[in-house]
Amino acid sequence: MLRKGIQMAQLVKLVDYVSRYENDLTRYPTQFIRLKRYQWKRIKNQWEHGFNLFEEQAATIEEDPREDAKWYSLLFKKWRKRRDEEFEEEEPNVGKEEGTETDLAFQAAISDRPSTIEQLKKSYTNQLFQFQLKWASSTLYDRSRVDPRFFSDPLLKELTQRLPDSFLLFYYPIVKVNKAPIELDILLLTPTACYCITALEDERMAAYISSGDRFWLKKFGENEVKVLNPTIALNRMEKVVSSFFTAANVELPIKKLILTRNGYIDYPGNPNEITSIDKKTYDEWLERLSNNPSPMKHTQFKAAQAILEHAQTTAMSRLFDPEEPGEE
Repeated sequence: MLRKGIQMAQLVKLVDYVSRYENDLTRYPTQFIRLKRYQWKRIKNQWEHGFNLFEEQAATIEEDPREDAKWYSLLFKKWRKRRDEEFEEEEPNVGKEEGTETDLAFQAAISDRPSTIEQLKKSYTNQLFQFQLKWASSTLYDRSRVDPRFFSDPLLKELTQRLPDSFLLFYYPIVKVNKAPIELDILLLTPTACYCITALEDERMAAYISSGDRFWLKKFGENEVKVLNPTIALNRMEKVVSSFFTAANVELPIKKLILTRNGYIDYPGNPNEITSIDKKTYDEWLERLSNNPSPMKHTQFKAAQAILEHAQTTAMSRLFDPEEPGEE
């Protein structure tokens, strides 16, 4: 048995893509949690009872190649007829919601043969991550074209897969300030704080050294180059977010972080103002956040809504998009 259930931070806004959370921020966070938990219990129950997920998928694909993304719903068709009472009591609205919006249905496609519960969990969360990208780039009527790099973005994947359900993530959102678009870095809304994060992800094992007001030094191997001081973008982001919160009467602490997963930061600045997270402290920082037991809070929703109200969105109608898949 797993020590903890499946947890995953929610990707509320990705760049300037249309997002379901923009339509109804009070609905989708709780719906995502219910759907995630509900489908995990089902697939875990199948796995524990020896059902061969791989063979079922292979058989489905062989029968109809166009249905390769539908095998999951076929797999559970007969199980839905005799739902476990425990599932019914805990997830009374999942079926209804999936029925009214078939586009929301999460259909995991486990293409390997999980031999352990941890392997099953990894396969499931990888599929869930792809589903998150769909919710963060489409609604029932509109969709945005997703840059392929986001499907394999290691930082985006780690932040979503390693942080709790109650965390709301804005990944490089574009917002409007006085009608002018401004590109922000990463915003992480927890139940108790808003983290403004500037990530340094260029080279593995690079060392970033604070060396002036305008530029820092980046050393990797024998190379040394100047990079723009990351605190500039960080301070600008804090100023923008703070103005949104003030206008919406949101009282939520704003914390500033400079982060690199695979490099090192030498920043002697005031730690009370900016925290640096590098290769030495990255995992510890994530673990500390993931152990945060706090549920979502009203102030957190209010803060997220304040940001979304200023977010820029670029999308096209799904009714006239020639590349839109037929099943939706």
